[in-house]
Amino acid sequence: MLLSIKSWLFETPSKDCMASYAKSGDNRYLEQLIALYSNDLYHYLVTQSNTHLAYDVSQQTWLKVIEKRHLYQAQTTPKAWLFKLARNTLIDEYRRQQHFVELDENTHLAAQNDKSESGLTIGSSNISYDTFDAALKQLSFVQREAITLQQEGFSLADIELITQSSLETIKTRLRYAKQHLKRLLGANNEQA
Repeated sequence: MLLSIKSWLFETPSKDCMASYAKSGDNRYLEQLIALYSNDLYHYLVTQSNTHLAYDVSQQTWLKVIEKRHLYQAQTTPKAWLFKLARNTLIDEYRRQQHFVELDENTHLAAQNDKSESGLTIGSSNISYDTFDAALKQLSFVQREAITLQQEGFSLADIELITQSSLETIKTRLRYAKQHLKRLLGANNEQA
């Protein structure tokens, strides 16, 4: 008996916890999901909005996980399914707040991200985190989203699922995002 209580209390998160949660509704699996993905989910949301909205949408997303767990299909990666819920929740929140959100290559969100005070440098270059963040914010919503999702480690197929866009569209968004970042960051390096 003591061994089973100990394993229940100190169980390490499993990548299959979403499927287990979808089947059982056991909060233990939800806690594992939160432990595995909450930081990544928040990071994605903050790159697409601001810290306050990212926090709110993150909380709303976890509530949707509870409400819609029965819709999860095990062939989908749990992280991709969570990010799809978060993306849709964020877009719904922008619409509710009547922010102009156009999901095309050339339009930027009306909502502005919070400014970071970090002085970190990226790699061995002289590009600070703030400079990179500012350049990232200048991308259209869909380009910023595609590059952020790729940096989160998602495959092109996962990004296709999350954004509900075609594979060719994702590739185009990534190509343009990288070109724009390179141009923007090159211009910043020349000014420094």
